[in-house]
Amino acid sequence: MISCLFLLSLNLLSAQEVNLDSLSAVLKTTKDNEVKLSILNEIVKTLSNINLDSAIVFARQGVKLADQVKSKKWQPQFYEMKGRIHANRLELDSASFYFDKAEGGYQSLGNKKGQASTYFKIAWVFKKRGELDKALEADLTALHIMEEIKDPLGIAGAYERVSNDVLDQGRQEEAVVYAKKAIEIARSNNLQQELVYAYTAAGAASLAMSNFQEAYTYFDQALMLAKKNGFDQMALSDFYNNHGNVQKRMHRYREALEDYSEALHLAEATGYQNAINSVTANLGEVNLLMGNYQRALPYQLKTVSLMEASGDLPNLPESYTHLSTIYEKLHNFPMALNFQKKSRYLHDSIVSVESDKTMSELLTKYETVKKEATINEQILTIQHQQRTQLLYVSLAALFGVITFGMYFTIKNIRKKRKALSLLNIALDTKNQQNELLLKEIHHRVKNNLEMVKSLIALQSAQMPDGSSKDAMLASQNRVQSMGIIHQRLYQGTNLGAIEMKDYFINLGEGVLDSFNAEDKVKIECAMEELNLDVDTAVPIGLIVNELLVNAIKYGFPERNSGQINISLKKENDNLLLNVSDNGVGKSKDAKPQGTGFGTQLIQLLTQQLNGTISEDNQNGTAVFFNFKNFKVA
Repeated sequence: MISCLFLLSLNLLSAQEVNLDSLSAVLKTTKDNEVKLSILNEIVKTLSNINLDSAIVFARQGVKLADQVKSKKWQPQFYEMKGRIHANRLELDSASFYFDKAEGGYQSLGNKKGQASTYFKIAWVFKKRGELDKALEADLTALHIMEEIKDPLGIAGAYERVSNDVLDQGRQEEAVVYAKKAIEIARSNNLQQELVYAYTAAGAASLAMSNFQEAYTYFDQALMLAKKNGFDQMALSDFYNNHGNVQKRMHRYREALEDYSEALHLAEATGYQNAINSVTANLGEVNLLMGNYQRALPYQLKTVSLMEASGDLPNLPESYTHLSTIYEKLHNFPMALNFQKKSRYLHDSIVSVESDKTMSELLTKYETVKKEATINEQILTIQHQQRTQLLYVSLAALFGVITFGMYFTIKNIRKKRKALSLLNIALDTKNQQNELLLKEIHHRVKNNLEMVKSLIALQSAQMPDGSSKDAMLASQNRVQSMGIIHQRLYQGTNLGAIEMKDYFINLGEGVLDSFNAEDKVKIECAMEELNLDVDTAVPIGLIVNELLVNAIKYGFPERNSGQINISLKKENDNLLLNVSDNGVGKSKDAKPQGTGFGTQLIQLLTQQLNGTISEDNQNGTAVFFNFKNFKVA
């Protein structure tokens, strides 16, 4: 059976090559520009499914000739085709440029179907850039147009895209509803090819809801139907990739590897860069899940390189996280920490708190406009019947109808205002609930850290005095440092900020209490109030904790009393930290005391904040830090 399919694909490819050769021969001999444009159109359509590099060469010729002869008919078609090729090569800026030109050309011609088709492609570009609200708005615009011209194929396609849009925002149930609408329209109108994409949308939504068997059924139906209907290699690459995704989630890793390998083969054969990126990432992930870390590493490195080059920002955080995990399993901890930091930073820069609200407003707007259009159509029908029946009715009767219409409109407006007011109240309530939930999370994290601290204390109580007990005490202080941060978050009014002066005071009191040094050492915080982001406050807190412990243990031996000073301030683009004491200090030839883990931890945390360290031992010990990678809340 496999041999037959392979032979069939070779025959099909051979037929396409013969057809392309014939078209190219006619293109070289004909003088008629209209014929040339028609031939170029056929060549680009054929090559777009088998070789993008060749397709773009002929697409450029089509654009150039259409612009030269100023053909309003052909210009938007070639703009759209050229934009699609750029999109599949992940050249998003070029794709966006030509899609905008295509939409303008179709609009000037009054070609609504062409407009809608272009809006679908514009939405795809927005989605790849991570602008999900703009993607949904473009897809809804296309849906309006398709409903206006009553195009079942276009309506089904729009429902599929809206399903994917809301799925990207985590609205799985809404995504299933729109996908099933697409399936219903495709089945009732016998749209076999569109049914493939409807099954795919339903499979993606089911997969997100962890309904793996249902997702597998949808993706399997899509793949089988695509093969049956002779879909091109680029499309089949996507369907094999989807099939592999659900196999992976069902822990069928070997079957997933087979699907991904076939998908990559088809994508590389056609130069389908978007699929190459996606499938390479999946090959890296499934090898990671199977524990093949050495095999997973080159796939994942290639994935990150391709995504960074193409600007595929929405998928980069996950790829960075996979790389971090792989390096951790291979015991390369500095690289693991580096990619974990990249993942968090990029994820925070992409995700917008308002995106969920924006998506809700767009969907609400779409449903409202759709209902208003239905009401207006019904009103126009009624008015037409009334004009026919009441042609000879007096002016008084006509005035009564108009008055009734005004009353109905005013009542409708009041009803909509009331609904909008209720929606605003619901949104405010949801925001308050989210804030309470976030505070509760910080509270629970703080409690868990307190439990960890208590467990360490119990363990250390069973140990004799010595280096092991000192190490346990140091671990207690580190846990306490992080616990104070989460305590400040749930007690404060700003859930994303830590006031550092107050935090240092509480941290110092805790460390002094741990060493029973309240009467021996005094800690001063000579600084202004400064609010820092949590991701910056945690490593700085751990650094100060280590320095306070070192100063108390080694700077003031034999009951010597003294003072420790802490200051933190922002100067231009630098964050300056100074921790100093008036203790005994240390000489240049002195051997390091303790295990050296605290010093190593300080150096790693300083690297994380892109900082530098300097030390002065003339009058006690003073340590200076200059951080460049920080966030002020």
